[in-house]
Amino acid sequence: MPFLVVCPLNRVAETAVRHRAGALVSLLAEHQALHRPGLIAADNHLQLGLNDIAVAIDGLVLAQESHVRQLVDFVRVWDQTQPLLIHCWMGVSRSPAAALIAALALDPDLDDAELAQALRRAAPFATPNPRLIEIGDALLGRNGALIRAVKSIGRGADTAQGIPFVFPLQLEDSAPA
Repeated sequence: MPFLVVCPLNRVAETAVRHRAGALVSLLAEHQALHRPGLIAADNHLQLGLNDIAVAIDGLVLAQESHVRQLVDFVRVWDQTQPLLIHCWMGVSRSPAAALIAALALDPDLDDAELAQALRRAAPFATPNPRLIEIGDALLGRNGALIRAVKSIGRGADTAQGIPFVFPLQLEDSAPA
């Protein structure tokens, strides 16, 4: 079963190797650089230059529909033979939001509330970026369900930095009979 792995920037290399990731999504500010792990081909790496903000701030890049559209398009062509690694600077906000969006882009029949609860179980510290969630909700036609689901899990536990976690694409409750 394909799965997503989420981590902070400083754990990308070790997490990619540990999980044998075959694709990578980086959500970093435009000036931040990542040295892509060698086991991931350049054409399997999506780099989205945006800051972890929810409202416009001069000098920073607010997530736009084009960013989320690139994410959705990328995950939909991902071959799913190896895990997809998603990371941001701290592994707390942008990357968990991207993981939720990716899961729903791949399987629109997933229940948003169950998916958010699965995220909370996997990552008690996760606080998905609300701007990414709003755009993902609209782009994927969730009609507010993703927004409500993320609001229902509330803010994650305080942390200095997230830790890597695995996020299955198929929840136990939604497994085919």
